[in-house]
Amino acid sequence: MTQLTRSDGAYIRRRSQLLEEIRDRGVADERVLSAIGRVPRECFVDQALRHRAYEDLALPIGLGQTISQPSTVAFQTMLLDTQPGDSILEIGTGSGYQAAVLCEMGVRVYSIERHRKLHERAKSILNELNYRALLRTGDGTLGWPSLAPFDGVLVTAGAIEIPRILLNQLREPADKNSQGGRLIVPIGDREKQYMTKVIRTGPDSYDSEKCGRFRFVPLVSG
Repeated sequence: MTQLTRSDGAYIRRRSQLLEEIRDRGVADERVLSAIGRVPRECFVDQALRHRAYEDLALPIGLGQTISQPSTVAFQTMLLDTQPGDSILEIGTGSGYQAAVLCEMGVRVYSIERHRKLHERAKSILNELNYRALLRTGDGTLGWPSLAPFDGVLVTAGAIEIPRILLNQLREPADKNSQGGRLIVPIGDREKQYMTKVIRTGPDSYDSEKCGRFRFVPLVSG
């Protein structure tokens, strides 16, 4: 999907090495790895930090926010278990990197960012790289009701509890033998969060599981 930038050649080897690190961390979904391998992460970090773009680290992007480490992006994307054409809502656009990976997965991406400066920057980068995601600023904890239901909701900040409003915007299962939409969200306090996967199983029923410890910036409402 992306046309590589002129400077991209210098990063191809580092990107390949990063993919091996992500595999070693337990991400086995080749679709996800392939998507990450096509996204030029250096375009989503500050110029001064581009030499670190392919280290498996979270990096600052301003306003107290970070671009998530690539293995975390890969893990969340793997848990989301998307299929081409799925409708996916991302809460916390940030740098736009996760949105780009989702676009590479062939899904329809809708993303909300509360900081206008980050929103404008991410929108510019995604447009320049020819990623077609619909972005807006606002309170991500409220979701995007006018576009619901979603096949998946991905939250890129830590919540104290599972946001009920977002659960209600997940697609219901088509019948008793199928699953509905998925919510992937880190749950916990600032020091200890568990990546949590919630699957809608009926109009008012959900299954959830904890999928490892992580650390994110907090999810903020308002």
